Amino acid sequence: MPAFVSVYIVGVTRINKFFFNIASLLIFVIVFSMLYEVVSRYVFHSPTTWGMELATLLFGPYFLLGGAYLLHMRGHVSLDLLQNKLSVKNQRLLDLFSFLIIIVFSIIMFSYSFAPAIEAWNYKETSFSAWNPPVWPVKFAIPISVLLLGLQSFAEMLAVLYSAKDEQP
Repeated sequence: MPAFVSVYIVGVTRINKFFFNIASLLIFVIVFSMLYEVVSRYVFHSPTTWGMELATLLFGPYFLLGGAYLLHMRGHVSLDLLQNKLSVKNQRLLDLFSFLIIIVFSIIMFSYSFAPAIEAWNYKETSFSAWNPPVWPVKFAIPISVLLLGLQSFAEMLAVLYSAKDEQP
């Protein structure tokens, strides 16, 4: 495997692991805000204006930003029963096809999600609720996450391609 390919694969995977770790920390904020809301509402009869909305706004980035590293860890749902019955060569072809589909999906999703994120930033869009937080960070989580997913999918595709070349006599 050429050095630049190895550097790309390791670099992209490290970036995605960083975002995965940040996203995994969001669950603590989500749980705390929901716990605070429930205790405030049912114990003190004084619901917050922000508790559930914060949890809802953070769940999107929590869910999305971990996806690319999960792809690297092979944590997504797959057709293992089908793939295990295939030859090694056909397993690689199926992986390459899957990664190509993910890249195409990522390009399409990025092209449709980037403009609304920029628009939300330009208009300083808020949720229009009683709390009224900005929503542009949540909207930017979509194009960022699909960009990272596409880059990781390309890295995984390169890893499959070069591992096949390394094993040939």
